[in-house]
Amino acid sequence: MHAQPAAAPASTAASAASAPAVRWFGRLQLLKLLGKSDRTSMWRVEDPRLNQELVLVLPRSQPADAAALDRWNDVMQRASRINHPQLASVIEIGVQDRWPYALYDPREASTVAERLPSKGLPGADAAGILVKALQGLAFAHEAGVAHHDLQPYMVLLGEGGQVRVAGLGVGAEMALRDHSGAGNGGLHAHREAAERDVLTSGLLLHLLLSGQKPLEEVDFGRAIGRLPPQGREMMRLSFTTAQPVADALRAIANRATDRQPRQRYRNARTLIQALEGWQASESGTTGGTLLQLSDRVRSSGMMPASPGSNVRAAKLVQMAQEHAGQLAELVLEDPALSFEMLRQANLASGRNRMGTAEPVLTVRRALAMLGLEGVRRAASAMRNWPGSLGDTDGTAAADLMRVAERAKRAARVAKTLRPAGYDGEVVYLIALLQNLGRLVVHYHFADEAQQIRRLMQPAPSPRPGEPDEPGMTEEGAAYAVLGTDIETMGVSVARQWGLDDAVLGMVRRLPLEGVVHSPSSDYEQLRTVASCANEAVDAMTLPAQRVATALQRVLQRYGRLLDIGPRDLQAALQSATTGADPDAPAEVSSDTTRT
Repeated sequence: MHAQPAAAPASTAASAASAPAVRWFGRLQLLKLLGKSDRTSMWRVEDPRLNQELVLVLPRSQPADAAALDRWNDVMQRASRINHPQLASVIEIGVQDRWPYALYDPREASTVAERLPSKGLPGADAAGILVKALQGLAFAHEAGVAHHDLQPYMVLLGEGGQVRVAGLGVGAEMALRDHSGAGNGGLHAHREAAERDVLTSGLLLHLLLSGQKPLEEVDFGRAIGRLPPQGREMMRLSFTTAQPVADALRAIANRATDRQPRQRYRNARTLIQALEGWQASESGTTGGTLLQLSDRVRSSGMMPASPGSNVRAAKLVQMAQEHAGQLAELVLEDPALSFEMLRQANLASGRNRMGTAEPVLTVRRALAMLGLEGVRRAASAMRNWPGSLGDTDGTAAADLMRVAERAKRAARVAKTLRPAGYDGEVVYLIALLQNLGRLVVHYHFADEAQQIRRLMQPAPSPRPGEPDEPGMTEEGAAYAVLGTDIETMGVSVARQWGLDDAVLGMVRRLPLEGVVHSPSSDYEQLRTVASCANEAVDAMTLPAQRVATALQRVLQRYGRLLDIGPRDLQAALQSATTGADPDAPAEVSSDTTRT
């Protein structure tokens, strides 16, 4: 049992009988125990000298010797010099009767433990509290100091949504004694301690959303001890929470406490990014991840030109008198250039009130609007491959190329499978646009794309002989990493081009779950064909033993609606692999979806 600060004896027997004994810690009167764990305790106290209530945080055990006390003091001195709005300021560090302590000004704030309702908080409120707390922790981690014992009573909630974390570093010596890898053990030990802080932040998110103690433990440290790798229990957010929890926020919470430590958030910034991405997506604003994407597209372009862009540019110079269809085919070889042509043409159409309000959905029409000189300008303005990915080790560029080639293959499949009467180039570009989100994520969020890919991988079963546990869906993994889904990223970019809601609807693939209904419009038909092609090409990337089943499911979903059978789908996939073009797009002067 841990030793506790001594309480002063009551002055008289009469006062002891008539009122609770007044307890003291040195000059400080102990008013209320706010919380305790195996590593720390926190009290609301009054300082008679200041006539002010303060918060006292101290370790649960006294330092073993003078060297341990010196280590604790060193950590606390460094912690006290870290100045951040989301970190409670240390107003005093001291030792009383061999008990080291830190004092904080609560500024009339309450703790999460005091204020949290039993049914939890709405998702937006819970995410807002955790983002602010994590911002303080991230700043401290980058300054070389971990918290070591983040608990609900350490998070102070003030007026106007103010959030501050107290107790930074107080549990450091206890952490070292627990052999948790914390303390003064160098960079590796600090990284482990910071990761523990992020894991406890995940537990805090579970608590905020559900109102229930994680694994029925009051002490987050004990809950962590029951999770892998120390323990074998699983921590997932219940589907029966009193407050509704959005799927994306649920994915974030569950990743934060994933059974596989390698799948969890590695640092506070990655968890902040996911939460801010969800906040922006939920509120319909362009903050968080979507704001980052907008800024990066503005500064680096949407994508770099595909390899061979110089050769294509030279060909364009020589093709001034060529057929519009041939010029379009050359542009379509490069998805980035195709997208740039659509962007410029749709923005020009939107600005030109004398022109049509119809969206531009073919390169042919973009050529007619912008002219060959416009194509040359667009091509010359684009970054050469691999653009900003040139500073990486080559893996990110290879991944982007793989995604781009898959998108082009799906576009060729869609063009082959389209029902009679539909413009092949329109179908091609809609299928390509349904990969816009994947492409921009792999270019502008290459590290996050790797995280998403890892989360989608199966996890080894904890029990020998049992099958591996399936990885997350792409949507779930994107929620857990970016706070929004990949298609929303693509729609965000396409919206900036001036495309209307009808076209933006086509950019989103049909949901993988649920029945595919008969298309009720040309736009729905285009979306259906493109979705079918993309699902078929995605199926071909699965492990060999799963491909046939996945393709059969594609046929079950789309075969009747598109009047295609196994041979039709196989032929389309085969021709798309070889790059064969069953029919070059016809030359037309308008951009109608039907010829």
